[in-house]
Amino acid sequence: MSPRDEIPNLRGLDGEGSVQVALDPSVRIDGAKVFSVYGKGGIGKSTTSSNLSAAFSMMGKRVLQIGCDPKHDSTFTLTGRLQPTVIDILKEVDFHSEELRPEDYVATGFNGVKCVEAGGPPAGTGCGGYVVGQTVKLLKQHHLLEDTDVVIFDVLGDVVCGGFAAPLQHA
Repeated sequence: MSPRDEIPNLRGLDGEGSVQVALDPSVRIDGAKVFSVYGKGGIGKSTTSSNLSAAFSMMGKRVLQIGCDPKHDSTFTLTGRLQPTVIDILKEVDFHSEELRPEDYVATGFNGVKCVEAGGPPAGTGCGGYVVGQTVKLLKQHHLLEDTDVVIFDVLGDVVCGGFAAPLQHA
């Protein structure tokens, strides 16, 4: 039996000891246009993402912006404050997501833009892909993606963790 048969969603081996994991089909974002904005720190990803969110909302689109950075400041310009992260909120309920309500982790920003800060693990302590996956799963559980026209992921791009590529699987 090969490792490919033992691990669900395994795409294939990628070098010595590395694996590529496929997106769980149950957390696929259907119906909405999905954009992922990447780049190194300080180049304006959050500003660009927030401006795109504002512009799409002014065009009458229902927009969800998801910040994927431990600093959790992606949606600051839309809401005027730092939002708690999904991963921190999940920790508070011992990862029992059924105890959460949308208002626990979704804020409404400029012109009705829904704002979520997925957060991320502190450097060297975890996988960003897990955090993004849990956030999308939570949004689906609460049916928040069904009424969304545009989803914008704002992702830090100057990390070595391959998990931060997870938003690209949705885009």
